[in-house]
Amino acid sequence: MGRGGRNEWARAHFLFALEFSGTTTAAYDPMALDLEKIRALADRVAASHGLAVVDVEYLGSPKHRALRIYIEKDAASRAKLAQENLANDGELKLPEHISFDQLAGIKVEDCQVFSDDFGTVLDVEELVPGAEYTLEVSSPGLDRKLRGHEDYVRFAGSLAKLRTLEPIHGNSHWQGRITNVTDETLDLDLSTMRKRKNKMETVAGEKVTIAFSNILKANLIPEV
Repeated sequence: MGRGGRNEWARAHFLFALEFSGTTTAAYDPMALDLEKIRALADRVAASHGLAVVDVEYLGSPKHRALRIYIEKDAASRAKLAQENLANDGELKLPEHISFDQLAGIKVEDCQVFSDDFGTVLDVEELVPGAEYTLEVSSPGLDRKLRGHEDYVRFAGSLAKLRTLEPIHGNSHWQGRITNVTDETLDLDLSTMRKRKNKMETVAGEKVTIAFSNILKANLIPEV
């Protein structure tokens, strides 16, 4: 894990992992892991450092367990970084369709500070049952997951790939630019890109409307 400068924010996906030995002696019980409580604790710790929690994931088995926390600078901090970038004559040069708000703004130091504070409180409150687990903290990356209406509004104009629960026109996998986000649906402009026979081709004048309730998973497509 290298130490990056400002110009690496657009391509870096930092990962900071710490091994924690739990103080509990209770047998491992996956049902006892309360992700809502863990998320609430992570939100509080992040807020104290000008950060925001993007996502919380729990992976693994009793022998190898990992709790992953994805963080970014909070909205106010991202706005401040954008203003500083403008004041420095656009020191951080971004691709056409990448906005400064889209960058997490996270450095290794942010992951270190959050990991130290969050890991200590998490262990004291015994929110992860069992003896040992790995706490991983990273930025969401430019291929970040999209979760909820707020994310689609924020990243309107960006390229994304979506998988739907129910097929639309016989297709469950879509790639295109997010446009026209309403309360219940979004349009995906397919004219930018479509994958056919493992070849990227331009397709003119195509779009698909997808209901949020029909989205199984979605990620941004990096444009760097």
